[in-house]
Amino acid sequence: MSWFESFILGLVQGLTEFLPISSSAHLRLTAAFAGWHDPGAAFTAITQIGTEAAVLIYFRKDIARIISAWFQSLTNKALRSDHDAQMGWLVIVGSIPIGVLGITFKDQIEGPFRDLRLIATTLIVMGIILGIADRLAARDENGGKHRAVKVRKSLQDLGVRDGLIFGICQALALVPGVSRSGATISGGLLMGYTREAAARYSFLLAIPAVLASGVFELKDATEGHVSWGPTIFATIIAFIVGYVVIAWFMKFITTKSFMPFVIYRILLGIALFFLVGTDTLSPHAGESAG
Repeated sequence: MSWFESFILGLVQGLTEFLPISSSAHLRLTAAFAGWHDPGAAFTAITQIGTEAAVLIYFRKDIARIISAWFQSLTNKALRSDHDAQMGWLVIVGSIPIGVLGITFKDQIEGPFRDLRLIATTLIVMGIILGIADRLAARDENGGKHRAVKVRKSLQDLGVRDGLIFGICQALALVPGVSRSGATISGGLLMGYTREAAARYSFLLAIPAVLASGVFELKDATEGHVSWGPTIFATIIAFIVGYVVIAWFMKFITTKSFMPFVIYRILLGIALFFLVGTDTLSPHAGESAG
């Protein structure tokens, strides 16, 4: 991998990680369209450490408060009903599905799941689901001629059942094209949470999974399967760009609809099917032989 490739891929990772359009799909597609080798699941997982570092800094106060309350609740029973302490447990519970499925389907994630036809399918299907969830949220928030405005749930309402459902939604993002934020936010909206609550918990929930995945994949770098220099460079670029994007996205969702992302996903999926169907692009374009 050249330094230019790593710069572009790091930029793509930072731009797309927090938007509901799938960063893993865009890394795969960028390489395919440019005629580069597929950066692979290991490269994706490591560069995601950069974007998760942006989450750690952006939500540093929330994270510090949750960790502190969680540790204190281990020895102080009176604090176990504290919302921040409960959030610590809910993040742990929500991380179980992706941990189990990530290990179980590791070979598929690094191989068959990266087929461009599957990516096109997930882009369209999850785009439609996000669109439905967004319309339901808008209907509740705006009411209607014969309907009162419905109060949606906040993170104060989050319990074990919903936390686990959020986690299952996040695990779907193991398939490129699904989108971690897109799946978890869609799940949250369908369960009745506000856009801001669904997005905030989505980002907090991703921290253990992404950091664990990145550390796990570091062994490939030590075995020579990933170029250290370009990968670290891409991770730094992803961190810088990712921080800017997450700050913008959290402001965007307070007043705007997800429909632009829905339309983009569907159009990209259709275009991808057309390119593969006309043999303009191979469904395995850019894949390494090894």
